[in-house]
Amino acid sequence: MQLNQILYDFLQQIKATSLPEWLAVGFGVLQVWFAKSNKSINYLFGICGILMSIYVLFFAKLYGEIALNMYYLLMSIYGWMYWQQNRTDHHVITRSSKNDWIVVSLICIIGFIVFYFGLLHATDSDIPLWDALVSCTAWAGMWLLAKRKIENWILLNISNFMAIPLLYHKDLFLFATLTLFLFVMAFFGYFNWKRILKSEFIYDHESNSN
Repeated sequence: MQLNQILYDFLQQIKATSLPEWLAVGFGVLQVWFAKSNKSINYLFGICGILMSIYVLFFAKLYGEIALNMYYLLMSIYGWMYWQQNRTDHHVITRSSKNDWIVVSLICIIGFIVFYFGLLHATDSDIPLWDALVSCTAWAGMWLLAKRKIENWILLNISNFMAIPLLYHKDLFLFATLTLFLFVMAFFGYFNWKRILKSEFIYDHESNSN
């Protein structure tokens, strides 16, 4: 009986989902699908999804998520330009260097401090710590994605793992479902990029041998 009630409540929430939320989810699915396949067009769908998400998150008072999406927007524009400039370069996917991990650590630490204290003192957020953790790890993941570093999937999935219950807590069931989908797809993205990286290494090795 309890399970039936949960399913009923979930279906009711789905029915009550607004058009902007449906659009944000649809664009988000398309973005991660093309990102998994290493296609630069993922950023175009991402930008559309981000704009829809900002609209939805404003009414949910998830200000950290809004700031995160603003960062997503900037990084999506940067990523699109970076991927376009390097589309003729065979070596498009790489592993993070020591300097990359230093940048990732700084993004996480500084991002968390800024988000947490900003949300705590400048907004009416009821979950500043949770929201800040989701945001700062996603910031770092998006930076790695823009740089086409394979480890972006790891950082983004850490953020997704924390974001799923956060969005459920805010009754954004469709967003929570999308994030669960992104969480699963990130595993496929990581192993697909790993396969591409391996094929690039073999190609490079054979080219040098010749």
